[in-house]
Parts: sequence; C-alpha cells; structure tokens
Amino acid sequence: MDKIEEICRQRQRAHQRLLSLNSKVYRAFLDMEAATYSDGALAKKHKELIAVGISVVTDCESCMQWHIEQAARAGATRQETLEAVEVGMEMGGGRATVSARLALEVMERVFGEVGSKG
Repeated sequence: MDKIEEICRQRQRAHQRLLSLNSKVYRAFLDMEAATYSDGALAKKHKELIAVGISVVTDCESCMQWHIEQAARAGATRQETLEAVEVGMEMGGGRATVSARLALEVMERVFGEVGSKG
C-alpha cells in the first residue's frame, strides 16, 4: 500500500470510529466543513483550491490528498491545482516546497501523468 492509499485508509478508519462514538465535536466539524465548502460568493472549487494552498503551508498530508481530490471533483484543472500548490509554496517558503512533493504525487494520481489531459 503506498503512502497516499494509507492516508486515505487512516482517514476513513478514523472517520468511522468518530461516527460510531457519536462524537458531538466531530459531527459539528463535519457540519462546519459542509457549510464551509458549499457554494457561496466563492464556488466550492475555489474554496477547495484555497484549502490546497493552506494544506501545503501547514504540511498536512491528509489535507493535501483530500482537498486536491475534492478540488478536482469540483472542476479544478491540473493547472489551477498546481497554481494553488504554488501559492502555498510562496506563502510557506522553502519548507513548503518539501510539503508540495506529496501534493504533486496526489495531483499525478488525480489528473494522470504530466503531459496527459487535465
């Protein structure tokens, strides 16, 4: 199992555990997440791209994987996603370029190899 698959597996397992424990805090977090990423003055796609950049700055691997996939599902292109990663790199400096490595791997999985459509 590769790193990205393991990140997904761990997130899904934790999600199910928290739901089965009836965590009120986790339920509130899920409600806040749904409200945050719903279309408003900014479309879901743009909100997800913002989250991609923040994920790179904060070096949250699970966040990078989730928000890149969600951005793509919301219609973001490879180039839009790359530019969100680049904003994160600029805001985070050298350390964020290291974080961006995983983002690039996720992008390859989501959008295909560089040079393919997307």
